[in-house]
Amino acid sequence: MTTCVDVRALGGAALGLWLALGTACSSSDPGEGAGGQFAGGSVGTTGGQGSAGGAQAGSSPGGAAPGGQAGAGQGGSGSGAGAGGGNAAGGGGAAGGSPQGGGAGASTEPAIHYVGRVDVSNPESARLAWSGSGAVVRFRGTALSVELGGGQEYTVVIDGEVQTKLTAVNGANPLATGLAAGDHTVELYRRTEAAEGESQILGFDWGDGELLAPPPVSRRLEFVGDSITCGYGVEGANMSCGFSPETENHYLTYAALAARSLNAELSTVAWSGKGVVCNYGDDATSCVDPLPKFYDLTLPSQPGSSWDFSRFQPDAVVVNLGTNDFSTQVDPDQATFEGAYRALLVRLRQVYPSAHILCTNGPMLSGADLSTLRGYLTNVVAAMADPKISTFQITPQDGSDGYGCDWHPSAARHQKVALDVEAALRDALGW
Repeated sequence: MTTCVDVRALGGAALGLWLALGTACSSSDPGEGAGGQFAGGSVGTTGGQGSAGGAQAGSSPGGAAPGGQAGAGQGGSGSGAGAGGGNAAGGGGAAGGSPQGGGAGASTEPAIHYVGRVDVSNPESARLAWSGSGAVVRFRGTALSVELGGGQEYTVVIDGEVQTKLTAVNGANPLATGLAAGDHTVELYRRTEAAEGESQILGFDWGDGELLAPPPVSRRLEFVGDSITCGYGVEGANMSCGFSPETENHYLTYAALAARSLNAELSTVAWSGKGVVCNYGDDATSCVDPLPKFYDLTLPSQPGSSWDFSRFQPDAVVVNLGTNDFSTQVDPDQATFEGAYRALLVRLRQVYPSAHILCTNGPMLSGADLSTLRGYLTNVVAAMADPKISTFQITPQDGSDGYGCDWHPSAARHQKVALDVEAALRDALGW
C-alpha cells in the first residue's frame, strides 16, 4: 500500500483553495504497481450534504430539544491547479500546477476536491471534524481506496449511487473495487458529528488509474443549525433510542436532501444541543458556549482554527436555530435572544456580503414556544432591514411520520422538511 502523501497548499483562496500534490508516491505492495498515488486536492464542497447527529436529546414530543454535540461542513470551490496524478515509475509522476484563484467553481486540472471546512495546514494530512465534510474524487480507473485516521462513519457514493456505509479503520479503506474501466466519481462524507473526534484524510490511491479534474460547482448553500440539521437519530427505529453514531446520518438530513434536489454544494455548520443563547438542558453551564462561539472555526475543538470565508461564498444561508434555547425551564428573555440572534446575522452578512439569509425553526418545537420563537425571528429580521434577509416556516412534526431517536425527526419527516426548505430557497434565489 502506498504510504506517503503531500497535501500542501500551493496558494491562496478565492471561493476555493486548490491544493497540488508535489510528491507522487510509488507502491511496494504486490498487485498495486508503481502507479499507486495519493494526492491532496481542492478545498471545497461538492454535492448536497448536511450535517451529522448529536449526543443528547429532549424527552418529550414537540418541545424536545436536540442535544449533545454535532458537526457541520463548509467548503469552497474555485478554479485552479490540481494534484499530480497518473502513473509514476520509481516515485516520479506528474506534479500539480500552480493555483489560480477564481470564481468559476471548477478546476480543469486533476485534483481532489475536499468537502467542508478542511484544515490543510499540515502537509501530511487533511483534518476535518464537521459533519458532512469529506472529499470528492473523479478518476479514470477501476478501483479507489483512501487512507484515513480517526475512525468515524462515512457515506460513500459511487457514480451517484449510495453504497453501504463505511466504518473507517485507521489506514487503508477500500472505497470502490471492480469498477468498469472508465471515468468515475467517488464521494466520501462524514456521517458522524464533531463530538466523535477529528478525522484525517491522508491520501487516495487509484492504483494504475488517473486522477481527473473534479466536477464543477455552480450553486452553493450553507446551513447553520443544531442536531436537527445534524441528522441526530435519523436512522433510529423510534423515539426510544438514544444517541449513537450508528443511527446518525448526515446524508439523510433535510439540508442534504434540499441541496441535492437543488443541485447545490452544501456547507453545514451545526452542533447538536447548541442554541443561539442557551444550549440544551438546565444545568449551570447550559448557557455557556452556544453555537455562535464556534461558527468561525474550521475544527470546532481547536479555538485557533479560524476558517477562511473567502474559500466559500454561498448563494444562500439557512439558519435553523432556537430549539435548544427553548428547551430549558427558563427561556432566554426576548431582548437577550433577539440581541444574540441579530449578532449572528450581522456576522453572516460580514462574511457573506451577497448571500440571501433565510431564518427558520423546525420541526421539533410546537405550541407557545414555537409561536414565541417565530415572533422573535420576525422582529430581528425586520430590524435588520436587509432585503436579502427573510424568514420562512417549517411545518412542525406531528408523529405521523414516526420519530427518530429521542424524538428527533425521522427520515420521512426530514424529507418533508426538505420540501419546505427547497420551496423557500427557490423563491429567494429564483432557482
